[in-house]
Amino acid sequence: PCNLTGWWENDLGSKMQVFQVNNDGTFFGEYHTAVSSAKKPIQPSPLIGSQHLDDDGQCTFGFTVNWKKFSDSTAVFVGQCFKGDDGKEALHTSWLLREKVGSEPDDWKATR
Repeated sequence: PCNLTGWWENDLGSKMQVFQVNNDGTFFGEYHTAVSSAKKPIQPSPLIGSQHLDDDGQCTFGFTVNWKKFSDSTAVFVGQCFKGDDGKEALHTSWLLREKVGSEPDDWKATR
């Protein structure tokens, strides 16, 4: 099965470290983003997630990143792990980022 534990890097240079996947599929780690529109310096941010443990090695998973150390935003990622013919694992994800806005009328521009 796919093992999410360890370091992962995306096409933009952001990195994620999953410390451990528990027997029930829950996991914790840190996300080290390489991109941000926040005015404060980027810092590693905590993540918490859940992995569907499949025997075929191509599990689905999701996790939330709280950018609380440098931003008022939260991101959620969902994806699937694929194991290639060469045995190398790759994660494919989609994400949503919610930024804090000052009023309900600005809600329309808060999610990317």
